[in-house]
Amino acid sequence: MTPSPLPPPTSRSMSSQTDAPALEHNQLLPPTRAGKDARSLSATSFGAGARGIPSSAMAMQQPGSFSSELRTTMTRTDNPRPSLTEHTSFAGDDNLRTASEQRQAELRDKIEKEIKIKIGSENLLEALNSKSAKQAKEQKSRVEAELSISNRKLANLKLDLQNELNRTTRDPFVPNEGRLSSLFRNAPARSDSRQALPEEDENLDPETESPTYVLTEILQALDAESMQPDYYIERANALVELFKRHPTLKYDLAWSTFGLRMQTMLLSDSREVVAAGYRAMRYAITDRRSLQIIRNLHTDYLVILSLVKESKVSVEREQALKFVRAFLEVKDGVKEISRAVIRMIVAVAEHNDDRLRSISILTLGEILVKDPQRLVAAGGVGPLTDALGEGFYLAAESLSASFLYLLDLPGRRKYLRSGQELQIPFAAFTDASSGHANEEKLKANAKVIATLLRSWSGLLTLCMNDFMAIRSLMSSLYIPLPSVRNVLLELLFDILRIKPPSWSSSFLAGRRLTTYGRVTNLKNEDTNASSATKSEEEESKRNLVEHYTAIILAVLIHSGLVEALLHAEEESLNLTLRRKTTLLLGEVLKMANELLPPVWSARLQVLPQLLRSATKFGVDERFIATGTIYQVDSVNRTLYRSGVNTLHSAKFGTPDPEEILHQSEKNKTQFSASIDEAQFRNLMTDSRVLETPNFQKWRWDIVQGVLDGPLYNPKRLDEALRATKFIHRLINFFRPFKHRFSMLKNTRPNQRYVRAGCSLMRALLNNPDSTRYLMDSKPIRQLGECLSHFDRMSGLTSEEPIFSADRMSETLTGGYFAMLGELSKKEEGVRIFERWKMINMFYHIIELRDRDDLMKTLLTNMDYTLDGHLRIVLSKAMTAGSKEMRIFATRLLRKYATKPLSSSENSLLGNGVAEWAIRLLVTQLYDPEIEVCEVAIKILEETCNQKRSLEFVVKCAPRLDHLGEIGAPLLLRFLSTSVGYHYLDGLDYITREMDDWFLGRNDSYVAFVEASLARALADIPEKPPSHLAFDEIPEHHDYGLVPPHFYRELARTKEGCRLLEQKGHFEEFAMTIRDHGMEDEDLEVILKVKGCLWAVGNVGSMDLGAPFLESTDVVRSIVAIAEQSEVMSLRGTAFFVLGLISRSLHGQEILIECGWDATVNIMGESLGYCIPLDFPKLFSIKPWPGTHIKDLIRHNKKGKITDSDPVNAKILKLVTDLGNTVLAKRAANDLHGIKAKKAVGFTKPALFHKVMAILESHHFRLPVCRFVIDLFDRDVLRQIVLEDEESSEGEDTDAPTGADMSVPRRPSAATIN
Repeated sequence: MTPSPLPPPTSRSMSSQTDAPALEHNQLLPPTRAGKDARSLSATSFGAGARGIPSSAMAMQQPGSFSSELRTTMTRTDNPRPSLTEHTSFAGDDNLRTASEQRQAELRDKIEKEIKIKIGSENLLEALNSKSAKQAKEQKSRVEAELSISNRKLANLKLDLQNELNRTTRDPFVPNEGRLSSLFRNAPARSDSRQALPEEDENLDPETESPTYVLTEILQALDAESMQPDYYIERANALVELFKRHPTLKYDLAWSTFGLRMQTMLLSDSREVVAAGYRAMRYAITDRRSLQIIRNLHTDYLVILSLVKESKVSVEREQALKFVRAFLEVKDGVKEISRAVIRMIVAVAEHNDDRLRSISILTLGEILVKDPQRLVAAGGVGPLTDALGEGFYLAAESLSASFLYLLDLPGRRKYLRSGQELQIPFAAFTDASSGHANEEKLKANAKVIATLLRSWSGLLTLCMNDFMAIRSLMSSLYIPLPSVRNVLLELLFDILRIKPPSWSSSFLAGRRLTTYGRVTNLKNEDTNASSATKSEEEESKRNLVEHYTAIILAVLIHSGLVEALLHAEEESLNLTLRRKTTLLLGEVLKMANELLPPVWSARLQVLPQLLRSATKFGVDERFIATGTIYQVDSVNRTLYRSGVNTLHSAKFGTPDPEEILHQSEKNKTQFSASIDEAQFRNLMTDSRVLETPNFQKWRWDIVQGVLDGPLYNPKRLDEALRATKFIHRLINFFRPFKHRFSMLKNTRPNQRYVRAGCSLMRALLNNPDSTRYLMDSKPIRQLGECLSHFDRMSGLTSEEPIFSADRMSETLTGGYFAMLGELSKKEEGVRIFERWKMINMFYHIIELRDRDDLMKTLLTNMDYTLDGHLRIVLSKAMTAGSKEMRIFATRLLRKYATKPLSSSENSLLGNGVAEWAIRLLVTQLYDPEIEVCEVAIKILEETCNQKRSLEFVVKCAPRLDHLGEIGAPLLLRFLSTSVGYHYLDGLDYITREMDDWFLGRNDSYVAFVEASLARALADIPEKPPSHLAFDEIPEHHDYGLVPPHFYRELARTKEGCRLLEQKGHFEEFAMTIRDHGMEDEDLEVILKVKGCLWAVGNVGSMDLGAPFLESTDVVRSIVAIAEQSEVMSLRGTAFFVLGLISRSLHGQEILIECGWDATVNIMGESLGYCIPLDFPKLFSIKPWPGTHIKDLIRHNKKGKITDSDPVNAKILKLVTDLGNTVLAKRAANDLHGIKAKKAVGFTKPALFHKVMAILESHHFRLPVCRFVIDLFDRDVLRQIVLEDEESSEGEDTDAPTGADMSVPRRPSAATIN
């Protein structure tokens, strides 16, 4: 493809154009006034066109469209011309029935009337254009609306008339062949892909709109000459809207006519019209063939012209870049982006003050992934590496993914210089030793470094050359600058995934650990109660994230992390940094003890460097060392007492949402239940409840403490109930009809009243006397009366019900259900429900169809531990409610289904709460809505983590054939027990699933586990749980854990191992690993090897899978892949697989023989983390040569570009010299002199082609490109685009044009289908 010429600077100046209004970037408005150099389309029009506005011109503007609301104040001098289609003749038969003739006459009369209305509207619009824009704005909008309606009516009437003629004629109607008859090929009269119309087009029936007719009308309108810019912008917007409504329409375009109209717009002097042309062509792109046709329209030169313009011409440049980016969305479209266009994008990306710099960098990053050879040949890697390390590009972390993608395979990484591009972000830290450190730049580069270290490609590349990059980062801790050291410490916390404990902020502020360590997150007493259940769950989980963290920690320690932290301790710059360093050092020692083998952690725990300094008596430095040892020891003891794993909160499973909800309450100080009478009276007096009935003056912290402590003592409760008004006033405060509690706003601070009410209910239910008092109390009676409003037979109504939707959302009224939920936990409370008929009201609430809020609040707060009506209420909501309500109710069962099965009498009979919940969940598997079934499957899958619960689920015999892939994870869990194996074997599931995994599911498993690991390493925070609604709690995703694998579940039982041996699948996997483990080119083979690795690792992680490892000796092949493979992601897969194998005792023995050591706990059990004894061997990636890049650029050059004319040859030489910073100034002056002499070459397309070839072959800055293009006359580009070049110019063949720019010449209209 050939570029288009540009006028000289004297003929047209880029800076003389006025900028568009500062509106959104995705909208284009017509200019508010005509520039002094504004040009029209008169010189490039191709005949008289239609004047009418197309039927969809007034469609509501979509994001990215160009608004036509604002118009220019210039008046149109031409008279309105009727549309070419207004007087179309129709061929018909003479023998028409009378009824048909009458209908045709009526339609023609209506058409004539609408034509008059249309002409009148256009004339009025012309008159309004001469008025002030502010004065005529409203009138113009109304006239434009009427004009749009008139056009739509005209189109519909003409279509009706055409259909009527078709029905009455013997032959089908064939319109006369006209000038636009070749516009469409086999275009249907109506589009079946009609999309939703905007509000203004609601009355336009998609069944009656003819896209062919509308597009013909629009293109005729675009053929008009000497119109104002807003005229063409409106038609271009209408064209885009038409393509949106009829997506298949663009496949039937004949580009001979459509391309001609687009060329006309792109050659316009109005920047808005040019932008509209780019946008219209962007929406017409379909496939690579369409891109080739577009390039034949010489759009490469037009895009280059737009991109080199000054930044103030933002709307045109932005749409030009969007047009180029549209190529990337087409399959193999990147191959149609010429090297010259990429050069211009590179120039924009290197221009510091350019508004399009960021989007240009993003575009280059995408090209780097899709076609790295093309980008490297155009010199696009430089701006990307600068963006990684300079800190100006805000999305540098995502940009690093492009480099990591290339580094994975040898065939792709050859385009990079041995990974040196990834070392750019480290320069900000190492260069800070000169005393200059920009903290914002440091933080930006720290994020990039953290992103690089979260992938195997980045980690292995940065560990090349004996961990040079990591060592330089650790050495930056020796730089005595607080900003550098602070950012580095934060980076290390991030890389090691350390979650600071709750007391860290107090510790950094200077408080002693002993003053608050006892009241922070100490180990709860109930931890041991559930430890057995959690350990059973954790036994089945394999955490890849912690294994990866272990290798990161080992890399940092090997690179001198501990020594650098000790130096930062001894030479601290301020107390805050010293405490932060102490905290990090304590965390590192704790992590090394948990994640690394004893060989690593043993030598670290003694801190030999500090001990040597502490034993140097008579030296002042020994006191610093002694204090550091004490601080580190204190931090370690506090970390142990806290009982919280600061590495990953999910290591011991996710806490119960209810525990999270009440965690703050548990930590508050409570009064003992054994206090004496005097102390109790003092507490009641201090609470001020006895002093005043005004609840706002009460001290609710003391009230809460009394309710949670002393009132559980029967004597104290009796005293408060009978001797004082303490209980009486609290009860009255919660009476609904007192309108005190029920009128309080539903805010977070006011939730303390709800907590107090729940505590009051619990305390009163704890004693028989207080229970009887509560049963007859007014709040309970009034609550029953309020609930009875939902019973139509009760006869009770209220103008403002307590439980109305507004009150439930705005006040604390919903807190009453939380109090009723406390009653539902005990049989005494259930009897209170029965006394006041509340159970009946609950049934009526569940039957409501317009109060989902009330139903959710009721179901959420009730307790279903006791067998009774409440369980029936929940089951009714799960089966008879709406889809949303069924999903909500099903999620509530998670709390009960995941409880361990007890050995009580009820459980033996199957009436326990866990058994009840599991049976209900199994019932939900047959719900007609697949979303409900999916929720039930996930909860049952979590339930199956416990062996007894799994056996009970199998006992329920669920049938999951109708769920397909959704039920597959649950069926996999059944394989882990003999009972489940025999159950599935009876369904003929195992054989079919085994063949499915062997033939293809192993490959899809690879993508799933890699995506899960990437999501976990990205560390994206999830939405925190709500304080009340259980449905708002985000579902726990096991990101970073090894997903369930069929062969792993099969290897859990002896029956499964026998079947695996009979099928011979494991031997096939081992053979694939041995034969193709070192493959580094074929992506399909690499994927197959990864799938086999995961299958072998999952089988080897089971104790019953040891014989398979021993018989095939596959572990040595996996170790060889982890240490020698040239595919970095394959190395990572082998590393994780070795960790899985280390979980079995026999696997540990085999790994020790192969030179790998595994991490074990104090019981000698493997944790699934392993590291090679020869640690650097794991990172032995050899540097690759990068000299081929020069050869690649040299290969694209076709020789020296010159010319037979001496002046032209000098011009070409001077343009080449502009790329040399030494010769650039002189060359620019010489070119100015040649231009002043009016050299003929600047008016010839031949020289323009050669200059553009030079710009394509060499690197130039953006101002230089603009300067060179501005030297040429404005008509040169028009001649090239319209192919009006003189034949004599084609004889000059001294120099070749750019290889990538020389696309075939645009074919004629007759040759384009």
